[in-house]
Amino acid sequence: MASHLTGGPSLPQERRLVTQIPGPASLERLDRKKQHVADGVGTTLPVFVTAAGGGVLVDVDGNSLIDLGSGIAVTSVGNAAPDVVSRVQEQVAAFTHTCFMITPYDGYVDVCAALAELTPGDHAKKSALFNSGAEAVENAVKIARVATGRDAVAVFDHAYHGRTNLTMAMTAKNMPYKQGFGPFAGEVYRAPMSYPFRDGLSGEEAAARAIDVIEKQVGASNLACVVVEPIQGEGGFVVPARGFLPALTEWCTRNDVVFIADEIQTGFCRTGDWFASHHEGVVPDLVTTAKGIAGGLPLAAVTGRADLMDSVHVGGLGGTYGGNPVACAAALGAIEEMHSHDLAGRARQIGALMHERLTAIAGDHPVIGDLRGRGAMMAIELCEPGTTLPDPVRTAAVSAYCHQQGVVTLTCGTWGNVLRLLPPLAISNPLLHEGLDVLAEAFAATA
Repeated sequence: MASHLTGGPSLPQERRLVTQIPGPASLERLDRKKQHVADGVGTTLPVFVTAAGGGVLVDVDGNSLIDLGSGIAVTSVGNAAPDVVSRVQEQVAAFTHTCFMITPYDGYVDVCAALAELTPGDHAKKSALFNSGAEAVENAVKIARVATGRDAVAVFDHAYHGRTNLTMAMTAKNMPYKQGFGPFAGEVYRAPMSYPFRDGLSGEEAAARAIDVIEKQVGASNLACVVVEPIQGEGGFVVPARGFLPALTEWCTRNDVVFIADEIQTGFCRTGDWFASHHEGVVPDLVTTAKGIAGGLPLAAVTGRADLMDSVHVGGLGGTYGGNPVACAAALGAIEEMHSHDLAGRARQIGALMHERLTAIAGDHPVIGDLRGRGAMMAIELCEPGTTLPDPVRTAAVSAYCHQQGVVTLTCGTWGNVLRLLPPLAISNPLLHEGLDVLAEAFAATA
């Protein structure tokens, strides 16, 4: 596949190392970052980027790195994709902001109309736009509470939903997301997730286990919503066993509980369909989106059944920047890129390529306990060979080797022992192969 989404001045789609990583110019800027930026804002790979597009990031030292992270699944259409750039430039020249709650504009409504068309289900839908995934999740819970008149929220082991007070309570992992930031919001309850590599249960068995916990510890009559990532993100790219999500949805429907799919990391073609819920025909009551929605600009949404969305009183949803016109223009451009280049199909191609290559790597390295994912959202879980004991040290070493060799990789997982691969859907096959070549070298070098 040609890198047709490189945008801007076309960047050579190549890995090029002219200095060590990080190079001297980046190191100078790191000193300045230390002086002016709070230490709590961490950095995975300390290179300062000056240009990006297709499947590469170019830093201030002239190094060109292969991007297997997409800014955590944000730049799925690539950096500076043409339709995103042109629409943003046109909108910036017209106006940057009015606040939709003061004087509305077409872009906001156009994005909501597109979301109604693209999200699962053919029922009447409405949306509200926000700035971040955490905001979307928090507002989805607000809507569910008003609609049901109930307070309790059920979430799952290994979940990640954000960094606000409520979404920290909903997030499972303490460090670094929750440590020292309590007390957290109440009425949040946690159920066991379907984790096939670790529990060996079928989807139906795992759902029955989760439902049993919810019924005993919460009670369906007290529950406003169940919130679940169709594929967990920060928790380790955990793909639940088939049947788990449909069984949860059916239970929610029977008990008048709002089923919320957190598609913030999985949405917008990432898994090989427009949304991960599509893979099992799951139709959520509410869907939260962000990340890949706007080609790198901050935008998020809650989309769902019109009756649920309309249950909140006028003025109860919103925010100064929610659905900013420039971000809406970017989203419309990103969605056009996804349509015109069939990026869902491209994600399936990338997934097949990665699965084949990662299977070969796993055959040579028994530290790889599990290979999982869908589309261009793949992960490998590292464990002490022959066990399910996590190996975060080897995971960090493999990722660090990739960084030194000019390949951006990310780790995740409750135990920090999962390497996750989120290449831009604009990446070329040769560049992706080269990135995976370096990953194979990393496993050999750290054995």
